[in-house]
Amino acid sequence: MTAPAGVTVEFAGEYFPIEPGRRFVVGREGDLELDDNLFLHRHFLEISDGEGLWWLANIGTRLTATVTDSAGGVQARLAPGARLPLVFETTTIVFSAGPTTYELVLHAAEPTFRATQREHDDGGASTIGDVPLTLSQKLLILALAEPQLRRDGTGMSEIPSSAKAAERLGWTVTRFNRKLDNVCDKLDRIGVPGMRGGQRSFATNRRARLVEHVIASRMVSKDDLPLLDAPQPSEAEGDNE
Repeated sequence: MTAPAGVTVEFAGEYFPIEPGRRFVVGREGDLELDDNLFLHRHFLEISDGEGLWWLANIGTRLTATVTDSAGGVQARLAPGARLPLVFETTTIVFSAGPTTYELVLHAAEPTFRATQREHDDGGASTIGDVPLTLSQKLLILALAEPQLRRDGTGMSEIPSSAKAAERLGWTVTRFNRKLDNVCDKLDRIGVPGMRGGQRSFATNRRARLVEHVIASRMVSKDDLPLLDAPQPSEAEGDNE
């Protein structure tokens, strides 16, 4: 079987070309050493070729990654032990380890499929599947995703604590957590994993998973950030979501 053309990994402004026959490892150690984050596996993701395709494999034991095409139309969760073929021209990989979210992009020289741009007009309403978001819910998402959205290109960013995000919005932590519960409930109902749980570390995990999902699915973008500094109605004016 003919070997596929090479792929290139993009992370934090650097590019790492991978030639056929080579195994490329991403983690605390490996070909792409991300940082000293102890929540991150030493060896987490592996990119290699086989059967005429390039493959992305999760060789870690705990963390998962969200994998999307360039248009955000296809999204998959890559669990430990799983692997996916890299068939698109551009594939985005987003994952969280502790309070840090990472994003890297894979560029295929000869993609098997090319994503088509989706045309849509939602009249200004934000939706995830069939679930609409209120303005305050979108603001909450933006406050958590702001560090990731403000960095240029791919890379990593720290997810704000609930207290920091609440302060950014001028809300109390109680109000922030109530609205976070509502957003996570909506996402949980449409099948987004990681929105519920009972572990002591769950608060951090839930925020990380939420940021991971909204970045990977293009739910919010850098263009939405001015909303954070725009005048907002008070809670007393009726937004109780």
